[in-house]
Amino acid sequence: GIVAALHPVGWQDAGHLFPGGPLPGTLIPNSLERYVYTVTLPSEAPLAAQAQWLDFYLRHLQTRHPNNTIILGGHSAGGVVARLVMVMSGIPIQGLITIASPHLGTEKAEWGTLLSNSPFSWVAPFLGLDTLNRSEGLYWDLAREHPTSFLFWLNRQPHPKAFYVSIVRLGGDDWVPPYSQDLNDVPALHGLAMTVTTAGNHSLQPADGPLLVSLLEQFLGPPGKNN
Repeated sequence: GIVAALHPVGWQDAGHLFPGGPLPGTLIPNSLERYVYTVTLPSEAPLAAQAQWLDFYLRHLQTRHPNNTIILGGHSAGGVVARLVMVMSGIPIQGLITIASPHLGTEKAEWGTLLSNSPFSWVAPFLGLDTLNRSEGLYWDLAREHPTSFLFWLNRQPHPKAFYVSIVRLGGDDWVPPYSQDLNDVPALHGLAMTVTTAGNHSLQPADGPLLVSLLEQFLGPPGKNN
């Protein structure tokens, strides 16, 4: 329901990007020049592999919209991938909005690592749980940060100047604890991010659409600018 919420306030659905798929075709002219693209990443892959795909998409969009700025929105691990691209790629990004993202890691990823390195991994494919083995690298990346972890490194890198917003689920997210979702708890962004708390579980929800509309209007102003 997120794209459906953005459309009535001037954001044109400009296409979907996914690994191996065609790049978006001809655009219908939009006087507001506000476009929204949805993105599918290889969600079982390590964060660096997902970031390579997102970097590829963003460079294509830079060419497609040379006069526009880019705002990234990411749910769950997608928010961490978006932040990694901002830190590593040098692509100018105006802002980042993350939803229920494990910026400081999650204990559930550590469970996944333990299971994928246990005898259970041998029978997982027969139970329809073969994603457990395919996602071992991702689980390792999303473990709770410690001095030798990927997130410990990322969270202490210089982040580009942009607006940062974390939408934090309270009371119902069984996958990522609230403190891990809050960008202000990332050492490199401490005190620089806006935190918005919402009720609900870990999944995207229809209410996230109007919330994103409100946040975009707050940072971009009324429709009519090239964003």
